[in-house]
Amino acid sequence: MERETHYFWAVRIPDDVKQAIHDELTQIKSIFPFKRWVNLNDYHITLAFLGSVPPQKRPSVIRLVGDAMKSQKAFMLEIEGLNVFGPPKSPRVFWGAVNEEKQLFQLQEIVHKTCVAAGFSLDTRPYHPHITLARKWGGNEDFKMADLVTHNPFKEKILSFQVSEIVLYKSNLESTPKYESIAAFSLLN
Repeated sequence: MERETHYFWAVRIPDDVKQAIHDELTQIKSIFPFKRWVNLNDYHITLAFLGSVPPQKRPSVIRLVGDAMKSQKAFMLEIEGLNVFGPPKSPRVFWGAVNEEKQLFQLQEIVHKTCVAAGFSLDTRPYHPHITLARKWGGNEDFKMADLVTHNPFKEKILSFQVSEIVLYKSNLESTPKYESIAAFSLLN
């Protein structure tokens, strides 16, 4: 059975920052034994998850989001720390936290509203920007929330980057990396 292909809009993280994140994680992986670590080339910050998109619908959503991006300006973000989603003793997602930059929330709102106007039904939960780093706790002992603070590599080494491009990614779940860029739009400098 073939898996359904999904699409999502996301902030592209620069390659040098992806590598820096990966390098920091390599030093703490033994403390956080998650079962599946995300390939560094797949690091991103999701803006809107579209799900499966019929081929005839792709050109219009690409055009509409591209038009909406024409007046959007680039801005800076910082990776601030680590966190998890899911049960505190056995989390399902390990993620990198970014600072709550107002422009990121505005950008997400524009992309979200544009996709809804293009006919997509999107998640209505509050936006929680993050970089997924690993999935499924695999430790023999319960996960310890205190380790997120004690072993946070980003409290000493601040990683900042310019958000200068958003991308429509396609999921190829059987490939590594999993995400393929379908369309990209630069933000104004």
